[in-house]
Amino acid sequence: METFDLKVDDVRALNKAIHQSANGRSFAVEHPGGKHSLAVGVNASLDVEINGHAGYYAAGMNQGGRITIHGNAGVGVAENMMSGIVHVTGDASQSAGATAHGGLLVIDGNASARCGISMKGVDIVVGGNIGHMSAFMAQAGRLVVCGDAGEALGDSIYEARIYVKGKVASLGADCVAKEMREEHLAELAGLLHAAGRDGDPADFTRYGSARTLYNFHVDNSSAY
Repeated sequence: METFDLKVDDVRALNKAIHQSANGRSFAVEHPGGKHSLAVGVNASLDVEINGHAGYYAAGMNQGGRITIHGNAGVGVAENMMSGIVHVTGDASQSAGATAHGGLLVIDGNASARCGISMKGVDIVVGGNIGHMSAFMAQAGRLVVCGDAGEALGDSIYEARIYVKGKVASLGADCVAKEMREEHLAELAGLLHAAGRDGDPADFTRYGSARTLYNFHVDNSSAY
């Protein structure tokens, strides 16, 4: 395992070493100190352990890496992730998993506003609560919330699926509660297992698109 101590090493050197690495390598990041853009652009099957809090856009554009943040993460963690796993053991700030196309983002604590905004295929599992406007314009993927959800959940959602165990403050435009069929219970059980969480899928409610805003109609103009 190669170790970078960000008290003496800089982030550019860390990311350069990661970008030049082949599959199977491992990195440890000590004293991250909330620095921004840690472990961005990973493009190999490798492991990165960040031992402390990360700043903005940690693990962005991840493709194949297994990145663990042992602490909290700032705005935009795992933004535009393509594949791999990003695990935050603490809380995440706004826009976690924004625009991500694939992979799995696990947040053990809470996530702030706009979690999963414009998600395009990523799976996100949050152990705590999420803030307002989460899954706004979510196009594909699954968002699992083991706590409560804030206002305007799933506003203008497309074909993403949302599972919430707790209370939802309010639903956004075109987002509705849906039937929890057997295939959804099985899907949710798999997501909880992948995130290392216990829980009964039957305790969750599924939310998704009512599909009334797919095509413009003047009667729905106030909802756009």
